[in-house]
Amino acid sequence: ISVIAQTDLQKKLETLPGVVSVKEMNIKPYKEYYEIYFKQAIDYNDASKGTFNQRVLLGHIAYDSPMVVELQGYNIWTSKQGELSNILNSNQLTIEHRFFKDSKPEGEIPWKSLTVANAAHDQHIIIQAIKKIYNNDKWISTGISKGGQTTIMHRYFYPNDVDVSVPYVAPHNLARVDSRIQHFLNTVGSRKDRKRILRFQKLCFKNIDKMMPLMDEYTDNKRFSFKYVGGNRRALQMTILEYSFAFWQWGSVKSEDIPVKRNSLNLIFNHLVRYGDPSFFDDKNIDFQRPYFWAAMTEMGIYDYDITPFKKYLEDKENISFKHTMPKGLEDTPFDGTIMNKVYNWLQTDAENMLFIYGALDTWGSTGVELGNNKKCKKFLMPIGHHGTRIHTFSKKSRNEIMNCLNKMLN
Repeated sequence: ISVIAQTDLQKKLETLPGVVSVKEMNIKPYKEYYEIYFKQAIDYNDASKGTFNQRVLLGHIAYDSPMVVELQGYNIWTSKQGELSNILNSNQLTIEHRFFKDSKPEGEIPWKSLTVANAAHDQHIIIQAIKKIYNNDKWISTGISKGGQTTIMHRYFYPNDVDVSVPYVAPHNLARVDSRIQHFLNTVGSRKDRKRILRFQKLCFKNIDKMMPLMDEYTDNKRFSFKYVGGNRRALQMTILEYSFAFWQWGSVKSEDIPVKRNSLNLIFNHLVRYGDPSFFDDKNIDFQRPYFWAAMTEMGIYDYDITPFKKYLEDKENISFKHTMPKGLEDTPFDGTIMNKVYNWLQTDAENMLFIYGALDTWGSTGVELGNNKKCKKFLMPIGHHGTRIHTFSKKSRNEIMNCLNKMLN
């Protein structure tokens, strides 16, 4: 592409409403690539709350190529080409979610302005601005996990911003703690699988005193701290409780490889921290991911732990929720499921041209969207898939079916 065309795009970006900066980057396979910041309202219902700058990435292939909009549910993890952009050889617009990493106001975060409605409005403004340059009729929104939730929410509020939406592995919880998750954990896989997972968790609890020196050493080596959750011992307990959720979410270990005999405390502990991951409860991680926890605890839903089989091992039988992740002073903010329930009904009636990708063995898939009799959308379920399920992980036959469906939605 010529220098003139590169300069032309950059000039066009710099003149868009709301754009405060444009920086050129070199990212393959794009002919041009830019980091853009948009000035956005902190709260669209109250202009007095001020503004923040939101980070956006744009990968350019051609003006008449499709545009895939990657809606992040968190910070932007990577500037690389996503799966759909690769499949469609498209331009790619990546939008960081409000109040994560590089897209937050200065000073204390105004938590009550972190709503799904405000986030969808952010994305609407950016998409409409970029459409002034790329005014073609092939716009596709997509996102993974919480990004998938974000994709669904944006499409609900602004159904005409894009032509097709492809959310991956997106939960759709109808309560702060959706009972479908625990039902899934009680029925997924074989009875043998579930018994082995439970046996391992009990083995860990029985040996928790002896594992504490290993936990303390691990914590020091990783430079973790667990003040929010209640200390190293509580973090280890929570990691044991998290194990069954994580096992099915990621599918990264076979049940027959779970150690269930106390041959070696090191073996048991190393398996637990590899597949249960205490970093989830680390203070720095909670600080970084607090916008996720806020959204989950106030509007989008999360989960808790069934402690029934483990009560005799727990001193604190009440604090099993994620209340410890909430901002100080806002721990008792109530959950409001109004929007999630409205969207749940909309998905079964008026939603159209949405293609959902799920793994049948993914814990988060237990609260996946339900389309009812809505034939205008399509849900694809990979039988042995987990949270890493993508279009390319399906069988060739299923991949062809997915692509035929996508092409039909795109005309």
